[in-house]
Amino acid sequence: MAKRNAPEVNAGSMADIAFLLLIFFLVTTTIETDAGINSKLPPIEDQPEDPPPRKEKNIFIVLVNSNEELLVEDERMNLKDLRQAAIDFLDNGGQDCNYCQGRKDPASSDNPLKAVVSLQNDRETEYGAYIAVQNELVAAFNFLRNREANRLFGKSFVKMEQDFNDSEYRGSKDKLEEDIKTIRAMFPLNLSEAEPKERK
Repeated sequence: MAKRNAPEVNAGSMADIAFLLLIFFLVTTTIETDAGINSKLPPIEDQPEDPPPRKEKNIFIVLVNSNEELLVEDERMNLKDLRQAAIDFLDNGGQDCNYCQGRKDPASSDNPLKAVVSLQNDRETEYGAYIAVQNELVAAFNFLRNREANRLFGKSFVKMEQDFNDSEYRGSKDKLEEDIKTIRAMFPLNLSEAEPKERK
């Protein structure tokens, strides 16, 4: 009696099928990226080896420690009071600032162009606490920019930036860009973020 041969599976095209499936999944699969906060960093500029020294009164030191405590100029402060404290520092108008409305405290900053806000944190600081403090400091700059934009141009600085980025804006974008530069020059965003400190 003749032996019956078992039918063979033609596996010649299996490699092609596997390759096509691999390509399909590579093309159709979306890879999620970690969500974060977009922060535009200033361009790198050539600076002299020894930058000119700054007066201590022109530096506003804000520290967030590992216990989420906020220390402003070595004194504890609540987060809700930070924005006003930063505004008072930036807008002090100690000298050469004819648009400042502050108290002209001789122990505080000379003017907004010389004032620097230094944000420091501990390596154990929670990310959320750090961002909350940063938001309050940026809000202080925005408050002053909005105030001056309303005084000079009749609209807030935020609205000016929105109009500049709006493709359907009907006014002169060149004039708007100049106005935005004017406000930024009056209150430059001098926010220095120092390296995290080692816990002692």
